[in-house]
Amino acid sequence: MKRNYLLIIFFLISDYSFPQQSYLSKQVNILSEYIASEQFGTLKDSTDHLSLMDTLYKFSLRANNNDISEALLSLTFACIPYKEFPVTIPLLNISIQIPLLSADDSVFLAKNENLPSRLFFDTPNNKFGDKDKVAHFFGNAFIGYNSTFMNLGNFLGLFVEVFEESFKVQSRIDERDLTANYYGRVFGRALRDNEFVLPSQSLILHSLFYSVFML
Repeated sequence: MKRNYLLIIFFLISDYSFPQQSYLSKQVNILSEYIASEQFGTLKDSTDHLSLMDTLYKFSLRANNNDISEALLSLTFACIPYKEFPVTIPLLNISIQIPLLSADDSVFLAKNENLPSRLFFDTPNNKFGDKDKVAHFFGNAFIGYNSTFMNLGNFLGLFVEVFEESFKVQSRIDERDLTANYYGRVFGRALRDNEFVLPSQSLILHSLFYSVFML
C-alpha cells in the first residue's frame, strides 16, 4: 500500500520550504532526471545499493552548491516513489489524493525504476524492495541535521507513523519505516560534526548491529 509520511514533514517545515518552492521543484526535476538517466541505471546494475545512496547524496550536494540541508530536502522529494499522497479521513470515510512534487510522467517512472532498492540485509526479496525507504531515510536525515532538539526526529517519525495508521494511509505502523527513519536521523546528526559522512556509513550500522546481536 502507498505509504509516505514525508508530506507531513513538508507541512511541519513549511516555513522553510514554501519560500523556496520554485527552487525545490527545480531541484526535484534535476535529481529525478539524474536518477532516471541511463548513467545512473548502469550504476544501479553494477554496484551495491549502499554505494548508490552515496552517489545520490554527492550528486545532490553538487546540484545544491554543497548546501547539506538543501541537498537532503531535495533528495527527500525527488526519491518519493509516488505522485500522490492517499488519505482516508476517519469518521467521514472520505478519501482524498494530495499531489506531491514530482517530475513529468516519463521521468518519474524511469526514476522509480532506478531508485536504490536494497538498503538493509532484510530487504524484501522482490523488485520494489526498499525503494520507499530512500525518501524516509533522507527526510529524517534532513530533520536530524536541522533539528536542535535531539528527540524531535524520534517524535516526528513516530507521530507520522501513527498519523498514517489513523488516517488509513497504511494499515499499520511499519517497523521497517521506523528503521529507515532512525538511520536517517543518525546520518543527519553525524553530518553536524563531520560534513564528509556518507549515507552508507549510517545504513551499514543496521547490518552490523544485527551481526553483533546474533553472536
